[in-house]
Amino acid sequence: MPPPPLTPLFLLLVLITTTAVSAAAATTQDSDLESDCTNKWIHIRHLPPEFNLDLLKNCSEYPVFDNFCPYIPNHGLGHKTHNSSHSWYRTDPFMLELIFHRRILEYPCLTPDPVLADAVFLPYYAGIDSLKYLFGPEVNSSFLHGLDLYQYLTNSENTPSIWDRHHGHDHFLVMARPAWDFSQPVSNDPPVFGTSFLELPEFFNVTALTFEARAYPWQEQAVPYPTSFHPPNLAFLDSWMNRVRRSRRSTLMVFAGGGGISANPNVRRSIRLECENITNSVNANETGYSNLCEFVDCSNGVCEHDPIRFMKPMLQSSFCLQPPGDTPTRRSTFDGMLAGCVPVFFEELSARRQYTWHLPEEEYGEFSVFIAKEDVVGKGVKILDVLMNIPRAEIRRKREKVMEMLPRIMYRKHGSSLGLRSKKDAFDIAIEGTLQRIKSRTQQFAALRK
Repeated sequence: MPPPPLTPLFLLLVLITTTAVSAAAATTQDSDLESDCTNKWIHIRHLPPEFNLDLLKNCSEYPVFDNFCPYIPNHGLGHKTHNSSHSWYRTDPFMLELIFHRRILEYPCLTPDPVLADAVFLPYYAGIDSLKYLFGPEVNSSFLHGLDLYQYLTNSENTPSIWDRHHGHDHFLVMARPAWDFSQPVSNDPPVFGTSFLELPEFFNVTALTFEARAYPWQEQAVPYPTSFHPPNLAFLDSWMNRVRRSRRSTLMVFAGGGGISANPNVRRSIRLECENITNSVNANETGYSNLCEFVDCSNGVCEHDPIRFMKPMLQSSFCLQPPGDTPTRRSTFDGMLAGCVPVFFEELSARRQYTWHLPEEEYGEFSVFIAKEDVVGKGVKILDVLMNIPRAEIRRKREKVMEMLPRIMYRKHGSSLGLRSKKDAFDIAIEGTLQRIKSRTQQFAALRK
């Protein structure tokens, strides 16, 4: 008799649970060896599996969204792109909640005592749980998203003192979708796409790590989308960076994405038209490039789990165009930077006002180019003209700055070597930023109570 179809998933859940127990135990045993965990202690709040691991059992039940079962292996990294690959995976960005959960088990300053903790992590797979409201049978009940979690956190049988101590100001979680998907008004009628998690007064004090924050965020902070690159040690990171440095940039600019086919004016349409018509007006050979613009059509998600489709063109290009789409931010921003490709932004909300922990706002002029989308769409500004006027020496300086920032925007593989752990990655920086934010909030909260 063949095994039941959920057997591989069941084994994965057992592995995650076993790893969690082992890692927590190891952290407790080694805590005395930590040189300094002052103001860095994190307590992982125990949650019933209905809030995380059980949600993975329904991975094939949302056909409108996608069957995300193939992206669960390797603790959310997905399958390797090739059997011989050590660093490249078919990672789905919506699995960041799994990736983060696995990585925090390796955090050196975990404490089993919430009283000693400076922050409390909620291992709740909020984005995955939201699927039943976004694409599933409970689409008309999206205002309920999060209420069952709140009831558990404050239930008298589940140590509510952990929550009550700071009224949630010291709690944080990961929500692997843009904040807009969790920001619909509670009383919205008729309901529109999204849930009301971030609109619930019960969670106003919690820090949420999302892919994209709203224009004036109080609750959320944007963190990088996961790319497909997750090196296990310093040698693989150095090898990739050497390849990026040696890559011949024979193309001036590349756009990897979909859209741009609408008749209505928008920046993607302008990019597509300029890219299609560019060879009719300029001789590429006279510019020093063999190709002035390359368009990689990623419509219908064909690039999402196949990094080979876009990484090679990005490695060969000096600039990667990053126009906004359905929302201002794009995973492609981090794919391009991973390839040493200088990002070109068209609105401030695409990155500058988002990833302030990982890409400091004051450094944007050093590693990126900004062209206002209004100038491109409404004033006839040509992207080609702007980029061609940037001296080669300045382009090289920007690329070097991109490469300097590369470790900050990637998520290294769990269980990575000590050498690689010496370089802060996207997870490390997210934890540092969260701890600083929570410290500020709890201090303000304590002052108000006096």
